[in-house]
Amino acid sequence: MRFLTAFAMLVSLVGQAAQAQILQGKIFRQSGAGTFVLLPTDQPFVVGADTFDDDNLYGFDEDQNITLIEPVRVDIGNARGFIPAGTTVASHYVFFDSLSGVHMGYVDFDAPILGVAAFQDTMGATDFLANTNVTYISEELRGLEEGDQVWVDQRLPTRLWVYWAGSSPGDYVRVFTERSPGALLM
Repeated sequence: MRFLTAFAMLVSLVGQAAQAQILQGKIFRQSGAGTFVLLPTDQPFVVGADTFDDDNLYGFDEDQNITLIEPVRVDIGNARGFIPAGTTVASHYVFFDSLSGVHMGYVDFDAPILGVAAFQDTMGATDFLANTNVTYISEELRGLEEGDQVWVDQRLPTRLWVYWAGSSPGDYVRVFTERSPGALLM
């Protein structure tokens, strides 16, 4: 209920959730043998608290093409630390839920990245943008740990780079892109 109330108060719908807006990803270097996996959200699944425990880098799309009616604070990407009210955004979730391992890779989106919520407080404050069949658990343990790095490629603003050392419960970020040109209205 908390998510529905926050969602109703903070955003107005521009369109319905649609096709995947994460285009692809790749792991360049890692201590395990994982790949990038784009998760569909049409079937329910659980994320967090060691629900995957493997060497893959994962991503999935959350709410797409919604107009913010209040600013959203971000930790990475926007020089001012906020995505302003009136901005149409698409939300995405990227994570690494390894038993123990290190990897460096990227995730490509279909629109430029506006910002990244990378710590528990900014992720919790933006949960209203989830709007999927995904159940989020161990919310208090989300975000990045000391030494983990996430950055937006300066030459390709649709690419998010990650350098993560994963262990229980993993590393999780929420990525906000500009309006997704690939999202279909239902």
